[in-house]
Amino acid sequence: MNIHFKTAFDYIKRTPFQALAATFVLAITFFVVSMLTVLVYSSGQLLGHFETRPQVIAFLKDEATPEQISALQTRLSGDSRVKNVNYVTKEQALSIYKEATADNPLLSELVSPSIFPASIEFSLSDLSFAETVIDETKKEAIVDSVGFTANLGSENSLGDVVTRLRQLTFYIRVGGGALALILAGTSFLVLVVIIGMRMTTRRGEVEILDLIGATPGFIRSPIIIEAALYALVGVFIGWLITLLLVLYATPSLVSYFGEIPILPKTTGGILGMFGIMLAAEIFVGLALALLGSMLAVSRVRAR
Repeated sequence: MNIHFKTAFDYIKRTPFQALAATFVLAITFFVVSMLTVLVYSSGQLLGHFETRPQVIAFLKDEATPEQISALQTRLSGDSRVKNVNYVTKEQALSIYKEATADNPLLSELVSPSIFPASIEFSLSDLSFAETVIDETKKEAIVDSVGFTANLGSENSLGDVVTRLRQLTFYIRVGGGALALILAGTSFLVLVVIIGMRMTTRRGEVEILDLIGATPGFIRSPIIIEAALYALVGVFIGWLITLLLVLYATPSLVSYFGEIPILPKTTGGILGMFGIMLAAEIFVGLALALLGSMLAVSRVRAR
């Protein structure tokens, strides 16, 4: 195996500009792929946050009994579409109001708990369930009215909001995937061209090796190793640049988006995510190198 690595390094030294071209194209490809992966992850986290963040508030009638309230809470807690069910008493509602108007005490001086209805608040596992769950909750005998805390328009427009959010994520994923495929195809063609040129210049050497009984594997091994080296270096450079940019930008992004977890908030979490990305990209890069080199070798030897 050492002779194959030595031969591969000799080929690279003989034509350094071809090696730089292949590595540069692969580095750009996997830099874009890494950035798109981060963008897809962040957009998915953003969509998930906005799908579950809005809160439904069911305002209860004054005559609602504790048994009826408990039964409604139980039904909602058992619904897979609903999460974080919370009962808010009249007194708690008054406290919430006072906290919200703390900058203007006059607004709460003449207010008593009796004017605030008790309520049951809950969020949804998916925003697309909002209209259905709200309609079902309105039909409950002890429910006076239902509010929705999301500043996304009326209940009738909730479906449109979900559609827009999902379309945005869909476009990012499809557009990013198409761009990644185009760049991967470009990298594949560059590898095929460079390896093909390499094999053309070695035609005489290959014929001699054939005559003395060298196996096809022996002839192909240095070429495959050379292509794999291009892929590994290109993958690592593209991945490393993306990692450094994300680590640099993470404090600002976390500060800007606040509680929205568009990225893991710890360095360990980010490194774990990027570790998985690196493993996947190395696999793809080596697959491109193997296929490209095998195709180039087969085409040259078939002539």
